[in-house]
Amino acid sequence: MNKTSILLFFLIICYLIFTNFSNYLLKADEIALIKLQEQLSISQINKIVGFQEKWQWVSYAILPLLLFIKIWIIATILNIGCFFFGKDIGYKKLFNIVVRAEFIFLLVIILKTAWFYFFQTNYTLEDLQYFYPLSALNIVGYQGLDVWWIYPFQTLNLFEVAYWIILGYLLGKELKIATEKGLKIVASSYGVSLLIWVVGVMFFTLNMS
Repeated sequence: MNKTSILLFFLIICYLIFTNFSNYLLKADEIALIKLQEQLSISQINKIVGFQEKWQWVSYAILPLLLFIKIWIIATILNIGCFFFGKDIGYKKLFNIVVRAEFIFLLVIILKTAWFYFFQTNYTLEDLQYFYPLSALNIVGYQGLDVWWIYPFQTLNLFEVAYWIILGYLLGKELKIATEKGLKIVASSYGVSLLIWVVGVMFFTLNMS
């Protein structure tokens, strides 16, 4: 295994451990079950619980797959950005950069768990779903907010800003250019793609609501 593969494997393991430990500490499954009891009959709930227990292993496969797809897509987008800026860099190096930058989002799980475990100990399923540390959504609150605005306000957070900076710094270091120029590549490629993605999610949510 090369260094990138080892880093990716370690990242996936951390995501799985942190996510499951967070769900255990915050009793997410129990809260979701209480929420279901308000809407469904006992027999319906038993079927859902049985189905979840039977296919629980799928979640352990989906998370690493989604994480890999995300990293692959972002590395591809950055590769396109480098091409338009006339910068030659191998895709493997870009993939490694994105994997390293992705570690910043582990702090989201840690801070979210700490917040609800130590501070906001009385919370609902919606609180768990919509809470995103250091995001604009925490300032405006999700209550009374149109559902299609929730994702954009979640995406507007300090961790995303840090992610851009890390990508720009690592890209600049690899290309031997200033971090500022690296950030320009990130903003013009990943930034534009993220904006399109957010608008797409908003449009989809608006049509589904």
